[in-house]
Amino acid sequence: MTGASDDVKPRIRRTHLALYVKNPFETAAWYKDVLNMVETARGKQWVFLSFGRKHHDIALIQADPDTLPPAPSELRGPINMQHYGLEIEGDMDELRRLYGMLLRKNIPIVKITDHKVGIGLYFTDPDGHRFEFFLETVHGDEEGKDVLNRHNAPSEPFTLTPL
Repeated sequence: MTGASDDVKPRIRRTHLALYVKNPFETAAWYKDVLNMVETARGKQWVFLSFGRKHHDIALIQADPDTLPPAPSELRGPINMQHYGLEIEGDMDELRRLYGMLLRKNIPIVKITDHKVGIGLYFTDPDGHRFEFFLETVHGDEEGKDVLNRHNAPSEPFTLTPL
């Protein structure tokens, strides 16, 4: 038997991300420096960070030291978060500036790709979590869906010159 409550669907207003890290206090410094986040709250084993519009967008939580692999690169197993995308404001020059900033800070770059709806610049945090600065180039939602379907959600290598 189905009722009206079975048809209820969530309408998401925004998201936030919570990550286990080796040391939330040291890692928070990286997020402040690289992603320009601000610390909004702190506990004994966690730090909340914001991009400046809400109370928190990313939570860094102390992982159990006994369950951590020996190196950050080993954190990404076959079943894990693939990446967390951050759509940037600005144009291609802004993406190039961000690329230059990552290189100057010796942030590991994973790849740069053309998704046909935008350009993605992938990098990792100190604990091996993968992030993407994303510059959207197709702005219409329906056009974007068409492009992704037509090109089979592409991830083609892209050359980006840093500024």
